[in-house]
Parts: sequence; C-alpha cells; structure tokens
Amino acid sequence: MSTTQLPPNTPSIVSAQEWEAARERMLAKEKAHTRARDALMAERRQMPWVAVENKYFFDGPKGRVSLLDLFEGRRQLIVYRAFFEPGVHGWPQHACIGCSMVADQVSHLSHLHARDTTLAYASRAPQADIKRLKSQMGWQHIPWYTITDRFDADFGVAEWHGHNAFIRDGDRIFRTYFINSRGDESIGTVWSFLDMTALGRQEEWEKSPQGYPQSRPYKWWNWHDSYVAEAPPDPKWVEVSDAGEAAMRSRDT
Repeated sequence: MSTTQLPPNTPSIVSAQEWEAARERMLAKEKAHTRARDALMAERRQMPWVAVENKYFFDGPKGRVSLLDLFEGRRQLIVYRAFFEPGVHGWPQHACIGCSMVADQVSHLSHLHARDTTLAYASRAPQADIKRLKSQMGWQHIPWYTITDRFDADFGVAEWHGHNAFIRDGDRIFRTYFINSRGDESIGTVWSFLDMTALGRQEEWEKSPQGYPQSRPYKWWNWHDSYVAEAPPDPKWVEVSDAGEAAMRSRDT
C-alpha cells in the first residue's frame, strides 16, 4: 500500500449533501463553458479559407504521394506534424516524447472516416523507420508519411508540432485551420478532431453556414467495424439514442 501523504491545504471535507450542492454550482459553470465553446466552434466554422497553391509531395508506404492523395478520397484532411527524425530526442528508437503521447491518444479512425475526414501524420524520418516505429508503438492504424519538401515550413510546423486542417473541392485544396502548442493537448478524440475542421461535427444542432452537411446527433454513430456509406442509422440505436437525448434535455431544464 502506498504511504504517500496528501499535500497540505487540500479542500475541506464535507457532507454528501454539501458536496452535491458544490457540484451543482460547478456544473452550472461547466455548462456555461460548454455553451461558450459551442459558440467559439461556430465562429471557427465561419473562418476564411486560404488556397493551397503549391504542390507538396510525401513518401508513403507505397511510394511518392501528393497532399491531395493524403485525403484518401475524403473531403477533409487533418495532418499532424510529428517529430521523428535525426536530432530529435529519442531518435532512432523513439519519436519525440510529446508527439508520441499525442499519437497514443488517437482514437479509432473509422469514426472520422464516417464524417468524410482523414487523419494523417507526417515526419521527416524515412518510411522504413516510420514502419518500425508504428509497429513498435502500436500505431499501425495511423497513416504516416515522410515530408520531402517545404510542407512543414509553409504550414507552421518546422520547429514545433501542430495539426493543420484542410478541405478540398475536387483537386483544389484549402487550408481551414491550425492548432498547435497547448491546443494540441486536447486533440485525440473524434470530437476534438471534427471540431477543428471546417465542417465541424456535421450535426443539426451546430450553427454552421447554410448548406453545410448535417445530420441528427448521435444517429450516425456506429461500431467501428460496422460503418456502411449512405446506410440509414440502426433503428434500434435511434430508439436508444432518442431516449438518451430526452433524458439529457430533462436534466438541463
């Protein structure tokens, strides 16, 4: 059993009733924070885009590919610049400790794919080293490419990590957002990735420009091995999620 003692100046010890009252006060502030964040994400979806005029190429597991290829045919792309290369602490056995922690948090990518969004990692390490690292660390699910040109310099990730979001219109590519520094600490869940994209979560409750793709919340969810493009939601799941939504609304009133 651990003999570690609590730090001094801990919060007071109260009754269960007092604890519930304190939690309700905190919950009210947390709900306000959530609503403010929703409004901020709505502003993000109104952000202007910038056209990507230069051509960028990467080395991939099957050879040379373009930035457009990284989309894998989907509408949106998020590229994380991970530091794995000579000169980085940990090379060649490991990638940067911080970037590795970020990679450890990446959830199952099928849920992003269901929202027409691709996630890819990019480093300057050769593909042979990337393949070895992915196997060693259990990151086989993450598409990981080798930067061969000025991509990192042109998109603010030559010296530090960061996530760049892109959207495409046919073969035309636009940069829509960029998150780095402490913002990267919260990246890893399906929601955090979608919230940084131009189209957001693509759910009806979101305030987005007219014409953006949107569907009912929760209904598009599925087991990660069961997504079928354009398939209607499972009727049993619709029933379950409707009940959950009703319960949540009753608690909010």
